Amino acid sequence: MVSIFKKELKNYFTTLTGYGFLGFFVLITGYFFVSQNIVVASANYNDTLAGSMIMFLILVPVITMRLFAEEARQKTDQLLYSAPINVTDIVAGKFFAAVLLFLIGLCITFTFPAVLSLFGDIDWGMTLVGLLGYFMMGACLISVGIFISVLTDNQIVAAAATFASIFLLLMMDNISSSAPISVGASLGFVIIVILAITFLIFTSTKNFPASGIFALLALVVTGGLYLFKPSLFDGVIVSVLSWLSVLNRFENFYMGIVSISDIIYYITFSLAFLYFTVIVIEKRRWS
Repeated sequence: MVSIFKKELKNYFTTLTGYGFLGFFVLITGYFFVSQNIVVASANYNDTLAGSMIMFLILVPVITMRLFAEEARQKTDQLLYSAPINVTDIVAGKFFAAVLLFLIGLCITFTFPAVLSLFGDIDWGMTLVGLLGYFMMGACLISVGIFISVLTDNQIVAAAATFASIFLLLMMDNISSSAPISVGASLGFVIIVILAITFLIFTSTKNFPASGIFALLALVVTGGLYLFKPSLFDGVIVSVLSWLSVLNRFENFYMGIVSISDIIYYITFSLAFLYFTVIVIEKRRWS
């Protein structure tokens, strides 16, 4: 993992990718710092963090689109996959390199609240908690970008798909507010989720009987609940989409509240997409 990590980190700084990322990161954060703190004379740096989240739409695709897509295009991924190295180490090395680049950007922009503290009282506890949430959300979105990068050999496609995925994640609250709340729609949504999980189980284990048994049991339980207590399905789509919202999880951090459930959510979210990435690579490695 260490060798992959060093290789990817070196690639960032032997090309314009790393410097461009850091420059754009500081520029956009600086803009929101001026507009959200300096102009309005506010000491709440978390307003800057909340406003600057829009740059994730551009910056995450920039640092993740080439991680696997470029190697697949150049066919060098076959050399990597055939090497005596664990696939998990490959994915983890690339992920931590991208996350470290993001962390470097955060450390540079830490000078903004430091400057703010020279001219007024700043709540450092609240600011540090906000930075923690901002970092964890960024890591989540990076894991999504890495997963999408492994699905294609075209960097432009990877960047566009990552942009669209992050946009949907950031808009999840708005999407959930307009989602149908009827029992019928919720039942259909639950069935789709069951089928998706079944496909994931089959892809991971290649065990058709186990996947079939899971699907059958889940569908029977769902059908029983629908027949005897359909009220359980009221607003299921809204609840699930709200739970998936990465922005919704940032609210506690924004207010300076450290929530264990939110931390677990961000960690689980990242691990899930890294796990999906490992599954895709394993399928290619042994096909």
